[in-house]
Amino acid sequence: MAMTAVRVLVGTRKGAFILTSDVQRKDWTIDGPHFAGWEIYHVKGSPVDPDRLYASQTSSWFGQIIQRSDDGGKTWAQPGEPEQAAETGAMPQGQSNKFVYDTSAATGRPLTTHQWYDGTQHPWEFARVWHLEPSLTDPDTVYAGVEDAALFRSQDAGVTWQEMAALRGHSSGPNWQPGAGGMCLHTIVLDPNNEQRMFVAISAAGAFRTDDGGQSWKPINKGLVSDYIPDPHADVGHCVHRIISHPTQPDVLFMQKHWDVMRSDDGGDSWREVSGNLPSDFGFPIAVHAHEPETIYVVPITSDSLHYPPEGKLRVYRSRGGGEQWEALTEGLPQEHCYVNVLRDAMAVDTVQPCGIYFGTTGGQVYASADDGDSWQAIVRDLPAVLSVEVQTLP
Repeated sequence: MAMTAVRVLVGTRKGAFILTSDVQRKDWTIDGPHFAGWEIYHVKGSPVDPDRLYASQTSSWFGQIIQRSDDGGKTWAQPGEPEQAAETGAMPQGQSNKFVYDTSAATGRPLTTHQWYDGTQHPWEFARVWHLEPSLTDPDTVYAGVEDAALFRSQDAGVTWQEMAALRGHSSGPNWQPGAGGMCLHTIVLDPNNEQRMFVAISAAGAFRTDDGGQSWKPINKGLVSDYIPDPHADVGHCVHRIISHPTQPDVLFMQKHWDVMRSDDGGDSWREVSGNLPSDFGFPIAVHAHEPETIYVVPITSDSLHYPPEGKLRVYRSRGGGEQWEALTEGLPQEHCYVNVLRDAMAVDTVQPCGIYFGTTGGQVYASADDGDSWQAIVRDLPAVLSVEVQTLP
């Protein structure tokens, strides 16, 4: 099927924006803000229905709301609102957007509190949805990673949400710790070859895998070393920032960790560092080229306390060999006095040839490259701080 357009979905501190171009990716139209004034942590489209979009909308006044669009972002509604319920037989008024933690998983152990390193007990709380991951095969199925760390699934297009409680019911669950941004489940990776297999990452618990559709979970953190936790080699407790894989190589995973870029060739059973010659191995996003599964991209920042590029130079780094050897990509990017950050969900790729790479900054710029990263342009500036960037390639 011929590709005719590219749609970039941008979530920001003050609304969502939709950027659209043809496959030349030179001129862009900007639509938004949608949900002006609201934090939009993540917007993502269904890979099987280009018109179906989901958005995570958060407010300190009104809490967490999931929004859905069935026309590519032209209009939005909360799934299960009364007018939709009347037409579709969905949930009655007041029953949509309900995320309820399961208080006792299959183990029978109460899942109401967790313990921090200092021994204090803290209740599990629901703060926000960090990440939405639509099914690879069904537009009505979507997964949500939330804070405090839990995994939910909706099978009715976002009307109702059930916790996949075996994850939080893992024996290590009561001892998971919050990262600096909270105790969030921020990454969900679906295996295109095995619908029973899924990977998630939690800050600051680490990475986990299920091979049975979520009935059980296994920590996959062997090889990670974190000097900031009591046991640097622990099975659980690492602050993983992002995990990715390429559809053609689902056993090969790449990770941007709280310090270190890592690689696994066995589905996460073991990891090795591939930071190589990066100027800093601290960062948040990591992306993989759409057509070259060994080509990966990161955006290093100075440190865990200095969240801006080394030397004030905004540089994307590319490795064409799956890590170790990295080259700086700078053409079109500011190379002095740049002190923005790029967050974990704010980098994505399209599937056009050559591959398009996109990322957004906390300074409100969205940069795009239409040539595998060799050169960049700011396709929009002066947005609110960018929280997420996702891309759809449209027929």
